[in-house]
Amino acid sequence: MLTAFLRLASPIRLARTALVGGTALALAYTPMAAQAKELDVPYVPTPPEVVARMLDMAQVAPSDYVIDLGSGDGRIAIAAVRDRSAKGALGVDIDPARIAEAEANAKQAGVSDKVQFRNQDLFDTDLSQASVITMYLLPDVNMLLRPRLLDMPPGTRVVSHAFDMDDWDGDEVAHMGQRVVYLWIVPAKVGGSWRLEHQGQGSAAGPWTVDFQQSFQRLAGTARAADGSTLPVQGRLRGADISFTIGEGEKARRYTGRVDGQAMKPVPGDGIVQGWRAARR
Repeated sequence: MLTAFLRLASPIRLARTALVGGTALALAYTPMAAQAKELDVPYVPTPPEVVARMLDMAQVAPSDYVIDLGSGDGRIAIAAVRDRSAKGALGVDIDPARIAEAEANAKQAGVSDKVQFRNQDLFDTDLSQASVITMYLLPDVNMLLRPRLLDMPPGTRVVSHAFDMDDWDGDEVAHMGQRVVYLWIVPAKVGGSWRLEHQGQGSAAGPWTVDFQQSFQRLAGTARAADGSTLPVQGRLRGADISFTIGEGEKARRYTGRVDGQAMKPVPGDGIVQGWRAARR
């Protein structure tokens, strides 16, 4: 049954066929006004234990502002403020009946001063204030959202109940019986050429040119030394935190740092290269 997989109507009807739970679901675009009159995907609430796991995985804290896309009765936005002390939350839903229910629930929970709900298309929603995005949407809608999410500030946390984002692997995946929760941490954009410099002398002295090829949070590439020799590079991002190796095997050199715009700064640690810096070329 479709009701076992979907929490609310998607904000658009896509002109394609999605395979949900083994059932082919034909989707065709209709304007928002028409959707408000007739929602053909039933509302299914997220169980409380899944809500708690989503907020756990996102590590929601008092400094966070949470936006829940497809907020239903408001339980995720409300829990973010009530249970995790988030500084604020916004819920967005296409169904005015759900908005009214969510506002009543927020009032009952005593969090109306920190939680807002808007009856609007999620694709018209300004996400720029969010440090955490939560959602339970159709796979096709996740994929349409993906470019916008990847353009958010590095470190923004995105949590999805049930559906992934294709080849953008989750940084964490939690299995809860028949349910799955995915967490992504928006990675910094580091693809391209960087000048890597080391302090002091020795085999690492002199500038290196490091060319990163980036696929979401995964990195590969080559490093070219001043003498023209090259070594392979492998690495990974977790938000703005970067770790990579130059070389292979026992001679591989490990780096950890933080991306700050067009620069990288080292983060101290055992067994890693110290005293380096990098700037985009």
